[in-house]
This record gives sequence, C-alpha cells and structure tokens, in this order.
Amino acid sequence: MNDLYPQILHHGALSGVTGSCHELRLSEKAGILIDCGLFQGEEAEVRDSRGQDQGFSESRQVIDFPIDHIQALVVTHVHIDHVGRIPYLLAAGFTGPIYCSEPSALLLPLVLEDAVKIGFTRDRRLVETFLQRLQDLLIPLPYRQWQRIDSGSDVRLDIKLQPAGHILGSSFVECRVRNTCKTNDQNLNAKAAQQELRVVFSGDLGAPYAPLLPAPRSPYRADVLVLEATYGDRSHEGRRERRQKLRQVVEGALQNRGVVLVPAFSIGRTQELLYELEEIIHRYRDRSPGAGLPWDELEIIVDSPLASRFTKVYRELRPYWDAEARRKVGAGRHPLNFEQLTTIDSHADHEQAVAYLQKTARPCVVIAASGMCSGGRIVNYLKALLGDPRTDVLFVGYQAVGTPGRDIQQYGPRGGYVVLDGKRYPIKAGIHTIGGYSAHADQQNLVNFVRRMRHRPHLVRLVHGDAEAKQMLSDQLQATTPGLSVEIP
Repeated sequence: MNDLYPQILHHGALSGVTGSCHELRLSEKAGILIDCGLFQGEEAEVRDSRGQDQGFSESRQVIDFPIDHIQALVVTHVHIDHVGRIPYLLAAGFTGPIYCSEPSALLLPLVLEDAVKIGFTRDRRLVETFLQRLQDLLIPLPYRQWQRIDSGSDVRLDIKLQPAGHILGSSFVECRVRNTCKTNDQNLNAKAAQQELRVVFSGDLGAPYAPLLPAPRSPYRADVLVLEATYGDRSHEGRRERRQKLRQVVEGALQNRGVVLVPAFSIGRTQELLYELEEIIHRYRDRSPGAGLPWDELEIIVDSPLASRFTKVYRELRPYWDAEARRKVGAGRHPLNFEQLTTIDSHADHEQAVAYLQKTARPCVVIAASGMCSGGRIVNYLKALLGDPRTDVLFVGYQAVGTPGRDIQQYGPRGGYVVLDGKRYPIKAGIHTIGGYSAHADQQNLVNFVRRMRHRPHLVRLVHGDAEAKQMLSDQLQATTPGLSVEIP
C-alpha cells in the first residue's frame, strides 16, 4: 500500500458477488467501511495448495484486515452479503458508529439476529447481548441529508444516503472529502488542484419500476464511483413482460397439478413477489390458472418466520413505498397481506407442510428462503419435491457460483442432480428463471446511472460481479461515455 490518500480498498466482493466490504481510507489513521458482508457459495470456501475445494471455512468470514483506524461503518442495505460479517467486526473490537437509512435501522437487527443464531449461538442471553450492542452503535440517517463523520484526522468527511431502489431502505452513499492532501494517484484524484473529492459507493442498485420501491436517481456529481456489476452482462425483461412471464410460469406449472417452489431472499424479493402475485390475482381472479382452480383460490405460502417478520415491517414502512403501492392501499387493497396468503412460522408446521405436499402435490406456490438454496426451509422442499415431475422451481434472483441454486439452474434442465446436505437428489422438476425480478439493475440501468450524472466521474471502479459481467459492463461504459476511465481491480 502506498502513502497517498485518499485510497479505496476492497475487503470483499472484488472477484465475485458476495462479501461486500469496501474501505475509504482518508489517512494513515482514519478510514470508514462501506458494508461488511458475508461470503457465500464458492467465495466462502477454501482450497488446498493443489486448488482442491476444502469446503466452507469459517476463516473466510473472520476480519483479516486492520480496523483500529476505522472510524465508522456505513451500511447500504441489509442483505446478508452486505452485513453478515458485522458480528465478526464487533468481535474484532469495532466500537464505532454504524450509519444506515431509517428503514434499514429497523430491518438490520432482524437480519443479524437470524445470522447470529445460525452462525454463532442460539443462547438467548448472548444473542440479546449482541443485539443490544448493535442497537447502541446504530445511527439511523434520513435520506438526502449530509451527515458529518468524525474522521479522527484533519480530513473533513460528510456522507449522504440516497435511495438505491434495491430493497426497502437500500442506499447508495455519497462521500464528500474536503481538505485532503493532493495526490498523484490518478485512480483517485486526476485534478491536482481539487480541494473536494466526491466518492460514490453504489451498494446494490435496483432496477427502475421495481415493485414497491421508487427508482434510484443518479447523484448530481461523482469524481470516483465504486459501482456494482452483478448483471453487467445482461438485460432484464420489462416489468410488464416479467409479470406476464410470472403468470404464465405459474399457470403452466399448476396445470401439472404440482407445487411451484420459489427460493427467495426473506427480505426484498419475497415482498416484491407477494406484491406482483396480488396484482395478478386481482387482474385475473375470474380466470383459472389450472383445471378447476381459479386464481382467487390459489394458495400462496410463505414458509419463513424471518420473511414474515420482514413483511410485517415492510407494511409498517408504507411511507417509503412508491406512489403506485400507496394508491393500492388507498383503494382498499392489501398488496402484502391478501386473502390467499398463508404464512408458516413454526418448524413443526413447516415439516407438516413439506410432508403433505410431498404426498399430495397440491397445487400452490411456496416461497421460502434461502434465495440461493444454500440453507433454510427451501432445502427441505427441494429434497422432497425435486424428484417429482409435477413440481416446478422458479428462480427470481441471482444464483452465485457454488450454490445449490446455481447447480439446480444449470443442471436441472439436463436431468441432472444437485447435492443437498451431502446427498444427491435427481432433478425431475421443471426449472424456470425470470431475470427481471432480480433486485439488481441490469447493464443498461447501470450505464444510465453513470450517464445521468450532471458531473460524471473520471473513474469508475467495478466490483460485486463475475469477471465476464464486469468486463462487459466496462466495455459498454467506455463505448457510451467518452473519456471515462473504467477499472476492474
């Protein structure tokens, strides 16, 4: 590391799409973190000297970088790949403030309580101790207002959170650095005389016209942009097209008189799917998706205590919904709490539901976590139903390399198998993917985010994406924005 500041360092999501953790180093003794996420899939595994996979390693999650100089953590949103290492960060001795949006401040304790129970301990006293410590550090910020951060140095730093449209409470972060030392590092400060530097961290950006959420708007200015590239190599369907595809997939699957399994993240994707399914039921309630099964009798099952809790908080945060969603509520509709919706909380009820559906293959839609099939209740449904040709699995989110979800998505159409908890399960179910329901912006959305800035960055640094996605996004950015420098660290 050189001694020129400011610097941008990456402690995750550099060569993949999980473990997001970036550092804005202001001086030798001052810096802030943007996110501190969990590694997942292959990125959570270790390999021996011959490159052989040694499986999941807890050591991948441990904080292996210095934190004594870290003055604050800024959370862009509460997905586990952006916040899952916070317990490790606190265990390493971090005691600084944790800044996030007001909705994220309500959601983050729910996410990390679940993470601690799964990854650390189920001892209630220890969990409550951790949650109290977390609450003591949390500082909710309103959108669109500058907040001074004590940098512990002569450098003046202000941050501002802007809606990112990814999930409720998601943000991109504008950092205003003033009176910083001049640097010859062209990656950070091309203007030698510049006294103020604007660094923007995108977090995860959402697609325009996503259910429930207002579309993200580009910042007025950025000198340096750290930009996610999850879907930098592809385009999503439009909202009308993806809703039609969702309806067609569900209708086709239910004509088989089987179960539609939807692996979905407990927060964000689950609520968007419920919103869209309520709209489909409302529009087509007099039509039958399957023989003798009207839409308004179709049962939608959410089998996830965590998702149910998130959905409840989502309903409480209606002021942050977009105008369309608020109009529906004003018209007496309940997009996240409609009549056909059934929630399953207890583990006993979950086991009964899996056994019942395995025996009867009753037509219904089951939404359960985890979104990449790497754990959670969806795994039990997959074990029980993947071998039944009447079953359909619908993927609506990104499946990271090395996750069971990616294997099902890749090998299922070929009649292959997936390994779940160490055992092979043949895949006879139908496999479907709707990319448009990803909560991530696609290539054109990402390009537009840059091009719509009044003062565009001189440098864009691409993170949070596979190598091909980052390269294709880089090519497109440089082709459409003359003079832009794009870096893949």
